[in-house]
This record gives sequence, structure tokens and C-alpha cells, in this order.
Amino acid sequence: MKRKLHILTLLVVAVATLFSCGGKEDIIIDDPNKEQPVPEFDVQAGPDGSLPGAIIGTKYSVDYGNGDSQSTTVNTKANVFDRKFETFFASHERSMTWVGLDLGEKHVITKIGYAPRNGHAKRVMLAVIQGANKHDFSDAVPIHVIQEPGKQGEMNFATVNCSRGFRYVRYVSPNDVRCNLAELAFYGNKGEGDDTQFYQVTNLPTVVINTHQGAEVTSKEQEISSNVYVIGDNGRYMHYGEKTGIRGRGNASWNFAQKPYRLKFDKKTKLLDAPAEAKKWTLISPYGDKSLMRNMLAFEISRRTGAKYTPYCQPVDVIFNGEYRGCYQLCDQIDVRKGRVDIKEMKPEDNTAEALSGGYLIEIDAYASKEPCYFWSSKGIPVTIKSPDDDKITSQQKKYIQEAFNNLETRVFSDNFIHESWGYYKYFDIDSFLKHFIVGELSGNTDTYWSTYMYKERGDDKFYTGPVWDFDIAFDNDSRTHTELNNPTGYLYSSGIASFAGGNNMQQFVTRIVKLDPVANARLKEMWAELRSSGVITPESLVQWVNDTEQYLDQSQKLQYTRWGNLHFNVNMNYQALGSYPAEVDVVRNFINRRVTDLDKIINK
Repeated sequence: MKRKLHILTLLVVAVATLFSCGGKEDIIIDDPNKEQPVPEFDVQAGPDGSLPGAIIGTKYSVDYGNGDSQSTTVNTKANVFDRKFETFFASHERSMTWVGLDLGEKHVITKIGYAPRNGHAKRVMLAVIQGANKHDFSDAVPIHVIQEPGKQGEMNFATVNCSRGFRYVRYVSPNDVRCNLAELAFYGNKGEGDDTQFYQVTNLPTVVINTHQGAEVTSKEQEISSNVYVIGDNGRYMHYGEKTGIRGRGNASWNFAQKPYRLKFDKKTKLLDAPAEAKKWTLISPYGDKSLMRNMLAFEISRRTGAKYTPYCQPVDVIFNGEYRGCYQLCDQIDVRKGRVDIKEMKPEDNTAEALSGGYLIEIDAYASKEPCYFWSSKGIPVTIKSPDDDKITSQQKKYIQEAFNNLETRVFSDNFIHESWGYYKYFDIDSFLKHFIVGELSGNTDTYWSTYMYKERGDDKFYTGPVWDFDIAFDNDSRTHTELNNPTGYLYSSGIASFAGGNNMQQFVTRIVKLDPVANARLKEMWAELRSSGVITPESLVQWVNDTEQYLDQSQKLQYTRWGNLHFNVNMNYQALGSYPAEVDVVRNFINRRVTDLDKIINK
């Protein structure tokens, strides 16, 4: 019996070790909602009014005297509360480490104090100070982010403007610096506080993601649970999403150091000033777009053309498990619903008569074969079915939309494609296609027809093109198209350089409409002339938008490039690295000035 109990004890210890954040933290991961015992305070109240508390944080430190040994006696977390600037805490792990206090009861924090390790003043930059009321910090929110190098040999102080009371407070190390913190202190008053004021990292909204047990997102398929806060309106707006799923997303961008994510809330949610109420949202990484604005600028052009739907896009700062991850774009997930692609959403029982005719959302998609629900058209164009969802679509619905697209394609490629009755007009909306075309050409987007969304409404035979999407390599940000865009000989799509899902057949699909159909060609000229003469599309107005957006992003871009440092090397399809944010924005400004007048000549040729 004793032997069985001994084995059981060993198993319990092993399991506890496995699920204790890699053994790095002195925190027992059990039920975070369970009332925790009042701690014995290691740190007493300071003469300057600093708060007492029990020391918590990353377990192992590094002893620089003998290398990377996992020490618990040298350079430990206790050093940050000893009021000696010569000692410091250096964590054994290089990143995602922390140190803080259990205050025993809730306090509204009004001020923090900190000192960097002597000789390493910059290592506090981008440290995130958090407050929480669950001991695993799953409900943590930022109360300050250090944005400048600290003064060494003295306390640096920062005022905290967050009205919620916290029991647990901590300093989370910036990436790859082992904490390297000499001193830390918290100041405040006992109390529950309230939720009238939260902290924003910059003038942009802040998105806070705390994953279950601090897990990293490593998959585009496997969703992990997280708690998500969206903070805006200078800290007066806060949305909290419990049990929010998060996974990776993107294709080329998934390989970036700064990963893109998809969020899925447990119920439909309206975020900030977005028009849609939805579960799914995206966090786009602008790592390969050093202007941080190319997607937003393309969406602005889409709105100016009068496109029926343009994706919502709001730049934000992201804090992931206590670490500042940079400037992102919080965008719609492109799906069928009010405020997004506003067509009839199909149900599994919609399998006959008019109900079977829509609505459908599809994507001409070079990566279609990696998706769960797709088909190849008769001409070999890959098409992903985005709605109905792959787990809800019926065989009748899939057959219908495939046959409908093939019918459109057959008519576009037929000898009589511009015939009023036998041609493609009855099955394709020219205006939406041409608006989409203008956005792609004006932005110089290599990938306009690498990924192209279309939708079909119930009771309507026509396919409509849109919304626009994915412009991180547009506006002269692609080494393959840089020369052509600076010395254009015609449309970018027909230059032989642009990318096409389905190759030459998709290119020919566009050519037959834009160049070979006199009706569509005349409508393109008319549409462009209206946009230009009305002042909706001018170099001056678009450059002013760029200038305003540059100013809006200024605070966040400084932190973005402190975190990632990628201004000095090429990323993805970049053809140059200019080393400064203003220089990168100048590329966009200069391109817009050239491209509008170039299109005047090309369209009216």
C-alpha cells in the first residue's frame, strides 16, 4: 500500500511539473478563481510608501560566473526588492520571464518605480507592467509599458492611470534580455477600484491576449484558449472576451517573426467602431510593410471607389502574454454577415429552388488546395468556398456554386462572350469588378488576382467581385514589380510579372473583360474619369491621407521598430531597407504621386 501511495505521489509531482509553465514560475497552476491564502510578505512597506508583498515570479536565475546554470541563489528575483542598485535579477530564460508581488489584497496602483541593471539601461525598454486578480495572470492587463531607456543607479518613476484594483502585480521582461532588472516598487491604495479607466500603450487601441497557461501560438489549425481585452477611447472603452480562441493565420506572413493571428470570441462581438458584430476577427502583421499602412491605404481607395463593402481595419498595439508584440491591424475576418459581406447566409436545408442560389462567398485562391472546401474550375482556376462554412456546406450547395462559376467562366472564354444574350453579362457584375480592378492597379498590387474574393446573392445570377484584401506588398513594396511600376508600359496585371491563381487562365479572364470587351473598357474609362474629375482620387488627397496616417501611427511605429528592428533589413519581397520610418513612408507618398498620373495615361490609352 505504501509503495502504491509513493508511486501516486511521484505521478502527481510529475503532472504538476508538466503543467507549471515549464517549471519557470513560482506559481501553482490550479484553479485561478480559487481564493488564495494571504501570503507572508517578503517585502515590507518602504519608507517612501511602496507597497509590501510576497515575491513571485520566474523561478530560475542565471549565474554569470559559471554560465547558464539554473540558479536559485545568485542574481535572483529577490534582488529587485533589496533597495540595492548594484544587485539585479537575471532570469535563466532569455524571454517571457517576470518578477512581481502578491499584495495579499486588491490595490489601485498609482505609481511604479524601477531601476535597470547598471550598464544595461536599455534593457528595460518595452517591459510591460501588469496587474491581475488571478494568480496565474490570465486576467492580466497592462498598467504601464516602459518606452525609454531607464536611468541606472536610481529609481525611475511612472504614474499609473488605471482605476481597477489588483492583488497581483508584475514586471514582464522585454524580449531576449533575461529581465536584467535592479529594482522594482509599486505604490497605491487598498481597494477594489472600478473599470472606468484602463491603460493604452499609445494613442492606438491596445489588444491584450493572455493564452491558457501562457502557451505560444504555433499552429494555423489548432486553436488555443485565451482571454482577450480590447482597450480603446483613451482607456475608457474595454471589451473583455473570455475563452477566446486564437490561432495563426496567413500564408507568407505566417513565416514572419511577427506572427499574424485569428481571434474567435465565444459570442458575436462588436469591437471598437467596427460595423459588424461577429465572432471572428483578424490581427494582421505588417512586418513586411514598413510603412505600416499599405492595407489601410488600399481600403481607403476601395471606399473612395464606392465598393459595396470594404473591410474594417484599425491599427492597434498588441500585448501577448505580457510581452509587447508590436503594431498590428485589427481587421474583419471576411465572411457573410451584416456589416461585412451582407448577403443571405445559407443554411444546411437550403438545397432546392431559389434557396440553393445563394448566398455564396468564394475566393479565387492560389492556396485553395490547402483549404478544406475548394474546387478547380474547368479552366484550372483554384476556388475556395468561404461560405457556407466547410463544416456546414452540403453536397448540393457545393455542386451548385461550382457549376455556377464554371458557367460564368465558360461564357467569359467563349467566342460570343460580349453577346447581349449569350455572353457573360447576365452572370457577372462589371462595376464591382472594375472597382476592384482600379484598387489593384492604383496600388500596384502584385497579388490582386492571386487572391480575389467574389460573392453571389440569392435570387441573383451574377457574381460580384470583392472585397479587396491583402496589400502588404503593394505600393512599390515588391522587388519583382519595382522596375515595371517605376517605368510602366501598361497595366501591372498584364506585365507578365503579377501573380495569378490558376496562372495564365486567370490573367486571360481579366484581359477579356478589361481589354477585349468594349462595354467594360468604356465603363472603366468612365468610372476613372468620374473619380478623377470629382476629386475623389487625386495625388494630393491620397498623399494627405498618408501624411495624416503617418502622424497617427508615429507613437506605435517607434515601439514596433524597437521591438522588431526590421527597418534595417529586407523582409519578404522588399527590394530595399531604408533604415527609418519616414523614409519608408516616403516610398508610398512618391508612388502615389506617380501612379495616379500613370493610370491617367494607361486607362485612356
